[in-house]
Amino acid sequence: MNVIAPKPLAAAPLATALRRNVVRHTDKLFDWDAFPSNRGYPELARAQMRYVGAGGSPKVGEVGTLAPEHFTVSLIHKPVGNYAACHAHEIEESFLIIDGVLTVGWERDGEVVEVRLGPKDMILNARDIGHGFRNDGVEPVLMSISVDVGKPLPPRYLYHPKTGTDPALARAFGAAPGKTLPLDPAGAHPLQQAMGRNVIRHAEAPAIREAAGFTRRVYVGPGGIASDTCRKEMLSIPAGIGVQPYTRAVEDVFMVLEGSLTVGWEEDGQQAEVELGPRDLLLTPAGRPHWFRNDGAGPCTAWSVVGDCEAETVRYARA
Repeated sequence: MNVIAPKPLAAAPLATALRRNVVRHTDKLFDWDAFPSNRGYPELARAQMRYVGAGGSPKVGEVGTLAPEHFTVSLIHKPVGNYAACHAHEIEESFLIIDGVLTVGWERDGEVVEVRLGPKDMILNARDIGHGFRNDGVEPVLMSISVDVGKPLPPRYLYHPKTGTDPALARAFGAAPGKTLPLDPAGAHPLQQAMGRNVIRHAEAPAIREAAGFTRRVYVGPGGIASDTCRKEMLSIPAGIGVQPYTRAVEDVFMVLEGSLTVGWEEDGQQAEVELGPRDLLLTPAGRPHWFRNDGAGPCTAWSVVGDCEAETVRYARA
């Protein structure tokens, strides 16, 4: 295996700044009261773990949660049998499934299209489209949610039991019996076609093989789902592979899904580094030279969110 020779480690200020931008999964707690509108409705219960910003929760400014700029990042735990009431946002919102199988529904005029998503599948929920989700499986669902603005407006609920919606109708995201269709991108219904353009199956996403020795799959952005907000990608980094420092004009994050990843910052010829484990996250601000390296014994899978929607301009060089 190739050995990557590191540069001299940085003095305390750079290392301290780097550590401030790392969120450790084991340092966080799931919040079962993140969404006050669900109080009193156990079938709506879900827990949120906030990494960057508050997402759709009103709990902004939490200690240990990083300040957002162009997007938020959180984890959601959804117990078996529970659902989230149909709602809409003024901005795009993505669901990346980590564990379990999630049913997501889009609603328009009392008709609903549903899709089932498994691990590493993703849906980008479009602006002002009513959507909800439900765990019909036999294990809890864990997913990463990103709202593509730093401080989103509160969600607009369309079918919620607190407004008097019949519980069965709310669970079906607003669809009466006979008004639910399965996802079919080639179907005749416009909502099927719209949802089909916004679903990414990991197994079907093309792998871009970088000369630096790793692959990336574009989920959102040029080559993936069209968007005018943020780019989202899945990286697969073999053991022993690393890249030289690079910069962006906007912030980006890495969240490790599988394996481990050493990430670092550079300043004035010195470097600071930390190792991320599963569900740990690093937020790197705009203009900061940063890099990554897989020092583990096995491959690493990492989720990346970039604060603009442009095509990748970084030319990764192997370290």
